[in-house]
Amino acid sequence: MTAPLALAVVGSINVDLTARTARLPEPGETIGGGRLSREAGGKGANQAAAAARLGAAVRMVGAVGSDTDGSWMIEELAAAGVDTHAVRRGAEATGVALIVVDAEGENQIAVCEGANGEVTLDGVAFGSDEAVLAQLEISMDVIAALAAAARGYLAVNAAPAIELPTAVVERADLIIVNETEYALLPALRTARRVAVTYGGEGAKLFERGELVASAPAVKTTVVNSVGAGDAFCAALTIGLASGIAPQRALSAACAVGAAAVADPRSQPLLGGLSEYLPAE
Repeated sequence: MTAPLALAVVGSINVDLTARTARLPEPGETIGGGRLSREAGGKGANQAAAAARLGAAVRMVGAVGSDTDGSWMIEELAAAGVDTHAVRRGAEATGVALIVVDAEGENQIAVCEGANGEVTLDGVAFGSDEAVLAQLEISMDVIAALAAAARGYLAVNAAPAIELPTAVVERADLIIVNETEYALLPALRTARRVAVTYGGEGAKLFERGELVASAPAVKTTVVNSVGAGDAFCAALTIGLASGIAPQRALSAACAVGAAAVADPRSQPLLGGLSEYLPAE
């Protein structure tokens, strides 16, 4: 039996405060009739939880506050099967994301970073056989340091769209963006490998700007799109870092994203990655 992929996720941990409404408000508009929920979230934590549920051996590198929300976030990660020993308790409050989701699953998000601003790699070492996945809801200084410190496979979800240092673009084995982020980050045209998601149009994989694989979106009922991109990132990173062929890995990631978008949680329940892989 093949050992599970070792994966370190370096990134944000937030409490998601989600208001579900019939439609998204216009600027200056108040929408009534919403339903409020509090859930575990943050792009880093979402990707870590998804990766663990997909079958990787995951540890989380991040920070939460020394508050009850911080304890809750650590408990939620542990319940998903994530090793939380590298999650620091910071001086700031646990990060919070304020989310509005409409009846079609579209969303608006405002993030208050809190303790995520205290994420550091101090005391953290990465093995040569350990893949690493990061996002941009933490300091770019940490991302730059990670590019130098990671010894194995390195994937970066360049979201939100912030210009990446040249050293990060050149070091990353995989950069994952949506079509809007891809348009805003022209440096990615020369990156080693870039996955671009197109919502209902599926995803494409480019190497040095050349298309090498594409996969259609899997039809599903959209309930909540908040955690879908994070689940996609986790699945694609596991697949490619494990040596699965690009076309199969991309197709599986699209299937995982579809399963996530049909789940109301930011950290959806998922099966093992093999359940989503197409036949060879």
